[in-house]
Amino acid sequence: MSWLMDVSSIVGMANMAILIALLTVYANIYRKTRATFTVGLMVFAGMLMLHNVIAVYGYFAMAPLYSNDLLPYFVGIHIAELGGLVALLKVTVWPEGVKTAPKAN
Repeated sequence: MSWLMDVSSIVGMANMAILIALLTVYANIYRKTRATFTVGLMVFAGMLMLHNVIAVYGYFAMAPLYSNDLLPYFVGIHIAELGGLVALLKVTVWPEGVKTAPKAN
């Protein structure tokens, strides 16, 4: 297996870990609020989870079938997804950002 496929697999697994965290947070929010928007977020996160599970499984099960020319694109796709998921996790868990004390004049 190519090192680029290893990178894609590792980043895909990191995506799955973040998605599990998001699904847990969304489930807790839904349990408290019963908001339908939260159901939509859970479906969205679930579909991304399915995408990553299939991708990582495919990397391990069908490694010889992938062209080496495609692997940099797979890495790029997974890294872009990771960036988006990190941003989504940040605004979900810590929506107000870092609060600092005002500077004295």
